[in-house]
Amino acid sequence: MKDTPVVFSLVIACAIAFLAELTIGGSLIEWLALWPIGLIDTAGALGGSRFHPWQILTYAFLHGGVLHLTLNLYALWLFGVPLERRWGPQRFAVYFLACVVGAALVHLAVAEFDLAHGGAAYPVIGASGGVFGLLLAFGMLYPNRELMLLFPPIPIKALWFVIGYGVVELVAGVTGTAAGMAHFAHLGGMLTGFLLLRGGGWLP
Repeated sequence: MKDTPVVFSLVIACAIAFLAELTIGGSLIEWLALWPIGLIDTAGALGGSRFHPWQILTYAFLHGGVLHLTLNLYALWLFGVPLERRWGPQRFAVYFLACVVGAALVHLAVAEFDLAHGGAAYPVIGASGGVFGLLLAFGMLYPNRELMLLFPPIPIKALWFVIGYGVVELVAGVTGTAAGMAHFAHLGGMLTGFLLLRGGGWLP
């Protein structure tokens, strides 16, 4: 990955963070995961965890298990490598981190609404917000590139894959399907990517 140093660095950083989670996971989740801003911890039920500003970035380097880590790193490699080669390391890094932050901000807004209406508070971790931004960019820049689905194993053009995935996430977020997944964070990453691509002159 000499020609894609940012993708390589992100993969290494996530892997190191995951190894750290295996040894001191509780402390890392408390301080580095993304917690709701308005979280009120009654009777120490959540271990005193609170929102801190740095969490809008650090949450992306933590993962909830081997499968979660593997899927995110695979998608980071699959979509990130061609994009970093196209944009260069600096532009790619700015785009990815902006999508991570955008995903966090959208999730925080939804989490505050949910808390105000009796919803549960939980931390968010994972690079999925940034990965969904990469997915959106890949679909816009390479709309006719074919991807192979796993279930069912059929080819599909990148543009339709992105649209379909976005619709699934929106429906899941609105209906509460697959509880515990930060669907609106995923959509926030895609939305941030879309705004950057359409307003930042990054498209050819």
